[in-house]
Amino acid sequence: MQFNSIIVRSLVATSLFLSLNACNSETEVVVPAQPYDAGVFVMNRGNFSDNNGTIDLLNPATKAVSLDIFQLENNNSVAGGVADYTEVDGKGLILVDNATAGKDYIQIVNSSTFKSVATITSAQLENPRYAVKAGTNKAYVTCWDALNTDYSYKPGYVLVIDLTTNTVIKKIAVQKGPEKIVVVGNEAIVASNTYSDTDKISIIDMQTDAVTQSVTIGSHPRLIGADANGKLWFYSEGKFVKFNLSTKTVESRIAFATSGNKSAESFTFNKDKNTILFVYSYSDAADGYKQKGETYSFNINDASISTTTPFIKKVFSALSTDPSTGNIYAGFTPSFKQAGYVFRYQANGTLIDSVKVGVSPEGFRFK
Repeated sequence: MQFNSIIVRSLVATSLFLSLNACNSETEVVVPAQPYDAGVFVMNRGNFSDNNGTIDLLNPATKAVSLDIFQLENNNSVAGGVADYTEVDGKGLILVDNATAGKDYIQIVNSSTFKSVATITSAQLENPRYAVKAGTNKAYVTCWDALNTDYSYKPGYVLVIDLTTNTVIKKIAVQKGPEKIVVVGNEAIVASNTYSDTDKISIIDMQTDAVTQSVTIGSHPRLIGADANGKLWFYSEGKFVKFNLSTKTVESRIAFATSGNKSAESFTFNKDKNTILFVYSYSDAADGYKQKGETYSFNINDASISTTTPFIKKVFSALSTDPSTGNIYAGFTPSFKQAGYVFRYQANGTLIDSVKVGVSPEGFRFK
């Protein structure tokens, strides 16, 4: 169960009304035919207190959407928010964040049928955040652990899951608030969220399942990913940070002109991994906490970042790039009490179309 951003999310949810004039196209809702071996999975976190997260499957060629495929295949909902979904060697891991403490879990499904295979219960985890493949039939899952009574963070951990037995075989202790995790070579890099009071990342040797280094990046280092040159990028202290994984050192920090209380979020690389896109926004307390801002981009070789001309004049709850086409997928959340939308753009920012999906689309997986 996560709490820190609930109040902010609730305020924004009641007043996030952006123009939907590009959402007028009809979305065809279909009952899918197995196997689920192609398409774009949309992870809808849902409204936190309603525990109504879902996973939809979008056919990018036809725009047809299969809603809540876990419910369809198993006759029951995931009963929580969908924090993440990833696939490892024929199995899918759905990370479920329930609003009630002690009810978080990981649902393991057959990735082709989406039928339930096994469950890793709340007795072994709390606040699961992101999952990655960490070897053959092996997954890593970052977890915050339970929060303290004042909602501050304890040190977190990474679950090591053996998917031949569907069991947790180890917990790797890491820094507070572990969030996104990325694999580069034989190492897994774990960063943190915006709210935890940490300035470090953890680097895990995937052969030994042990932390080999804890490296200082800057306060609240949020991981973006690895670029075309194998360099890691983070967002920390209002700057974009380039990190050399070979030397384990920070190469550069790129600042840009800040405006009010805006912050960068919802990051993605383009197909060639030489450009970073990000949402630059804030909640306007003077205007009913409406989410305001735009989406910008910069090249990984730029010495400075301009926020004068937006790449796309909208704010989004998620950004991702289709690795095969280069098209940009953007989640849009008008409120946490109604369906969201997925906007699709060409690589140059030209709008392609939009489709209606579940509540609060916050992640994508391309298959």
